[in-house]
Amino acid sequence: MLQKKGIVLKPFVIGLGLNKDFIKQFECIGNYFDATDETQFRNAFNIVITQALNNTTAQVNLLDILSHPTETNTSITFYDQRSGAVLYNFMHTINAKGVPDTVQIDPLGMYRVTAHTLPSVSKDSVTLTVGKHTIIALDVPQGDLQLKIDGANEYKKLYAIVRKHGEKATLNVQEFSDITRYIVGDYDLEVLTLPRIHINNVNVAQSKTTSVQIPTPGIATIICNAPGYGDILVEKDNKLEWVDRISLNSVKESIVLQPGLYRIVFRPKNSQSVIYTIEKAFRIASGISISVNIN
Repeated sequence: MLQKKGIVLKPFVIGLGLNKDFIKQFECIGNYFDATDETQFRNAFNIVITQALNNTTAQVNLLDILSHPTETNTSITFYDQRSGAVLYNFMHTINAKGVPDTVQIDPLGMYRVTAHTLPSVSKDSVTLTVGKHTIIALDVPQGDLQLKIDGANEYKKLYAIVRKHGEKATLNVQEFSDITRYIVGDYDLEVLTLPRIHINNVNVAQSKTTSVQIPTPGIATIICNAPGYGDILVEKDNKLEWVDRISLNSVKESIVLQPGLYRIVFRPKNSQSVIYTIEKAFRIASGISISVNIN
């Protein structure tokens, strides 16, 4: 019950003249000391007090691809291995001596240590030696990923979904112009433009900045005589793919689009027959604004 609340206990057992059968039963509880007289009891008790009160320190080495502890500035969490409770949080630091800084940790427990990198890296069943300095090593080689737009930026804010290569789960949503650190490896990007841009197998290398650049968009100003239902489609490989929907209650709307060939399929809101469908083709070029009139 205490462990579920994040309170870690490790008993020290002092036996007073117990036989060997009883001693084996206590060994599974904690550290056992046998005392047959007052002197042995005093010695055992002093050992227990010393182990309980002595400072125990730890150093988390975040290793690069060459197994050197050069990675830093990442938050570290120590969990209780059994209960999962959060026990300590530290921002990893390289100290003035150029080595990972030392922290004081309660030695009376077993930990799962997690470095909150992208993706995170954990190490289970970490124990500390009472009264000594323990080094905990995690392999977290990292590089940087920078997202850029070629030329002028018409986007107020633009993001890309970052996934590990071949996986569906979202690892991060990164804003363009930001530089973000990732564990070295291959990643797939889904850029939230119109239409969306998929860039696969982007390699992030140790201590290097990988730049990914997309084309400058253009702007299409859609002008309608009356509000209506309209879809914007892009032409790709002799097929049409849905891109966006025109605002139902608007007669004029500006939309930022990537370069390409597009079509608008539109029907006025008050028209009750499919024969009133209007189709309009247009081309978007980088950095160019055009007007598309739907009559």
